[in-house]
Amino acid sequence: MRILVFALSGIGDALMFSPTISLIRKNLPDVEIDLLCMFKGVKDIYENNPKINRIIYFDFIKEGFFKSLFFLMKLRKKYDVSFNVYPSNRKEYNVISFVVGAKERYAIQYLRRDFMNFGFLNNFRIIENDYLHNVEENLNLGRLFLENHNIIFEDEEFSLEIFFDDDSLEFSNEWLKQNKIFEKDFIIGFHAGCATLKNHIKRRWEPEKFAELGKRLIDKYNSKILLFGGPDEYELNERINSLMDRKGIIVRTSSLLQTAAIMRRINLFVTNDSALMHVASALKLNVVAIFGPTNTNYVHPYKTKHKIARLNLECQPCFYYSPKPLTCSRRDVQFKCIKELSVDIVLNEVDKLISELRI
Repeated sequence: MRILVFALSGIGDALMFSPTISLIRKNLPDVEIDLLCMFKGVKDIYENNPKINRIIYFDFIKEGFFKSLFFLMKLRKKYDVSFNVYPSNRKEYNVISFVVGAKERYAIQYLRRDFMNFGFLNNFRIIENDYLHNVEENLNLGRLFLENHNIIFEDEEFSLEIFFDDDSLEFSNEWLKQNKIFEKDFIIGFHAGCATLKNHIKRRWEPEKFAELGKRLIDKYNSKILLFGGPDEYELNERINSLMDRKGIIVRTSSLLQTAAIMRRINLFVTNDSALMHVASALKLNVVAIFGPTNTNYVHPYKTKHKIARLNLECQPCFYYSPKPLTCSRRDVQFKCIKELSVDIVLNEVDKLISELRI
């Protein structure tokens, strides 16, 4: 049996399918599982995963319609089963799955905009549940697949997984030495970025607040602050570090795997709702996650010690999975949920988590 996983929607979404891959591999050790992605970060986090047979990397956005269609036709009818990673509520993803043409096409039936995004092109579906974590939605697809093939399985727990190569581990060790990160140091990581597509930049907590939090954590805990993010977030991190009187350390790497390798050293990670939040979960880090409009049921740090910093407004959450850009319906303060989230609120969650760690 040949299985193809469509992990097209983003890094965090792809990583949250890794428990389902573990579930399938444990119960069907001899099947072939390939993964199709179009973001290099997804390729990075899966390229050393021994449960994947092959990673197929193709940038649909860069290559355009005709080259993409030609590429898909080379995959057509070569797979028995396919999975659309949850969430992937876009017509393009459903068309790609249909064109590749596996006999069994597993996907979620979305509560919103499902029909207009051609969800019906998938023939094995589970209705979306707003109270479930994304990982659990994906696991339910895997369970449905196993049940359809009369596989008796134990419903055990699976975690997010990232596997490292020697080069990434060596890079991280060298980086820590060069930046004078010692075993005794209390290291706090920040991720002030997040995805920007579909107006999701509005999910970001202000850099000024990250800087103020950093200064207070340095004073209170004598901590070292590492500023994480991709190349498109280096300027953001430079701004935060400048506001912190350059007391932080900006992490620059050439791959997401190198970034994750350095993250292993962190004692506590403060982050927006982002792909690196899920990387932190896979690494079993202690996480304080900052949430504005998105649904914590969907994407809170999974199976790792964490706290959530949010305002708990009556309008939260307002974002649900669809191609629709992120908008705010409030008339008083647009995106009040993130704009009025104070440094004190986030610091309080950090203090509580540190206190629990020291008990």
